Amino acid sequence: MSNAAGVGGTSSSFPTANTVAEFTRNLADVRGRIDAALKRAGRAPDEVRLLPVSKTVPEDRIRLAVAAGCTLLGENKVQEAKRKWRNLSDLDVQWSVIGHLQTNKAKDVAEFAVEFQALDNTRAAEALDRRLDALGRQLDVYVQVNTSGEESKYGLPPDEVVAFLKTLPNYGALRVQGLMTIAVLSSDAERVRPCFRLLRTLRDEARELDLVGPGELSMGMSGDYAVAIEEGATCVRVGQAIFGARNLPDSHYWPATAEGPSELPVDGGPAAK
Repeated sequence: MSNAAGVGGTSSSFPTANTVAEFTRNLADVRGRIDAALKRAGRAPDEVRLLPVSKTVPEDRIRLAVAAGCTLLGENKVQEAKRKWRNLSDLDVQWSVIGHLQTNKAKDVAEFAVEFQALDNTRAAEALDRRLDALGRQLDVYVQVNTSGEESKYGLPPDEVVAFLKTLPNYGALRVQGLMTIAVLSSDAERVRPCFRLLRTLRDEARELDLVGPGELSMGMSGDYAVAIEEGATCVRVGQAIFGARNLPDSHYWPATAEGPSELPVDGGPAAK
């Protein structure tokens, strides 16, 4: 993929990393592109956190990524994330859940995750808060917003975000860090950019009301993270540009009803209900 920010490639252009050296190279490349986007935007070099997304990646290759410097990994599916947490417990790595949460999985997320980036309903907030309280834990959370207006996507409608944020102080175990979105899947940067601008606008509105903690913006994936950074992202969720292209279609990762047109590789969360 190519866009105005000069970042990307089709999913087939992301070679699979199979050694520590290859992971080190890919991480350095992504971080270099992050730094370049920050410079273009006139932002400080340390303003963006890179969240490597390891969904579907086998555990042996995750070990290599950790050896190359990954200390926090993002996973979409709770069951997969929990299995990896258990099997890789000997490693110095933490786990961020970035996919939609069914309430019956809240206990698992409360047990092992340090971050949940896809909060978009009160049932999930209540379930997480209850489970976290029982464990004496707190959890950083991001509220997911559907900025593209696509019915296939999870996330709150933009006009419901402030009202939802106002309910979250009722859940003392949840530490609201900011907002998250998945932009429209397009190789055209100027179609993607408005989604990121909308999230930033919503964050600014919520910040004025002191509803969004530090006001982080989690937006941008392998195909569009440079554009997201130019529009204010503070966290980018990058999978294929680090780990390599996935071999299976999106329908393998998401329900069949979730499928929609995709022109960019998708890393940062399930695109759909």
